Amino acid sequence: MIEIRNVYTVGQLNSYIKNMFSQDYLLRNLLVKGEVSNCKYHSSGHIYFTLKDAKGTISCVMFAGNRAAGLSFVMSEGQQVIVGGTVDVYERDGKYQLYAKQILPDGNGQLYEKFEQLKRELMEAGMFAQEHKQSIPKYIKKLGVVTASTGAAVRDIIQIAGRRNPYVQVILYPAVVQGEAAAPSIVKGIRALEALGVDVMIVGRGGGSIEDLWAFNERMVAQAVYDCSVPVISAVGHETDTTIIDFAADLRAPTPSAAAELAVADVRDILGELADAREILHRLMRRCVERDRGKLRQMELRLQVVSPANRIREKKMAAITAEERLQERMDRVLEKKRHELEIYIEKMKGLSPLEKLNQGYSYVEDESGRNVRSVEQVQAGQKVRIRVRDGQIEAVAQEVRKTKLFSEE
Repeated sequence: MIEIRNVYTVGQLNSYIKNMFSQDYLLRNLLVKGEVSNCKYHSSGHIYFTLKDAKGTISCVMFAGNRAAGLSFVMSEGQQVIVGGTVDVYERDGKYQLYAKQILPDGNGQLYEKFEQLKRELMEAGMFAQEHKQSIPKYIKKLGVVTASTGAAVRDIIQIAGRRNPYVQVILYPAVVQGEAAAPSIVKGIRALEALGVDVMIVGRGGGSIEDLWAFNERMVAQAVYDCSVPVISAVGHETDTTIIDFAADLRAPTPSAAAELAVADVRDILGELADAREILHRLMRRCVERDRGKLRQMELRLQVVSPANRIREKKMAAITAEERLQERMDRVLEKKRHELEIYIEKMKGLSPLEKLNQGYSYVEDESGRNVRSVEQVQAGQKVRIRVRDGQIEAVAQEVRKTKLFSEE
């Protein structure tokens, strides 16, 4: 009888096996050589095939996303190829297969292995580290180009650079870009343009096979790019081509044309930025002028307030106001005094002898001028003076006779 201790599902087992594959470093990145069979190009863009040799077979798949960069030819039955990729388990079916990332004809296998080996060595040496990359200047005056003097690459670079900014000087070093003399020629070109003091440098050529592009995979070229004090843009082949200097350069361009666009700023964009900057500057200047004008107006008002002329005007206005107030008060006082005087005049009129005389009364005084109020003050024969309204009368008292007052009756 079987003792049941741990029972696993099929999915759990497949997941465990997949995890075992994932932890194996060798299976994560390896090259496998063999003959292509059962090759099928699916409508989705994926490629399914079998890789075999005299001792075995392995199922392979290349997904559509890897085809553009990893496959530069059409595979056919019986073709000898080298497949670079990862071995992993497809959990649903419990089958392992080779997931291809790059496929090369078998004739290029040794070069590819050499490429991968040098790439690993330079990467471990830190030559590809991001901290060593230089930034590409936004505005340049001199553009250096290391490439062949003939061919589409140099024509594209010159044409695009001239269209984007005709004021940029393009200096070409006509290097050999293919063959045994290519690598030393490229290195010499890099150093020559560096000595000329260009602002940025494009190093590259048009597309071709891995053998055609091999000069850009040489250690000496990668070292020259890494050591260059001038920012370097690599532009080798087509977008799917990758070389060692792409990793060593400060910036990789997929094509020489793209490199020219990355290196040379479009003068129209520059003019647009200048126009925007000019508008911003004018706006700020207008704002500053308006602010300073406001300050000037405030200072003018303050100056007017504290100026001697303004103070004199204020004193004059104060004096005029005080004068007007004083005049008003004087007029009021005079009016009051006139009214009081009129009252006094009326009162005086009631007491004035002249007023009495005008009413028909007379005023009697003796010779000495004393007012005669009683008959006892005058004797018969004594001269008296009688004053009336329009003059005086000199008279002699004939008789003096005393009578009773009306109040005594």
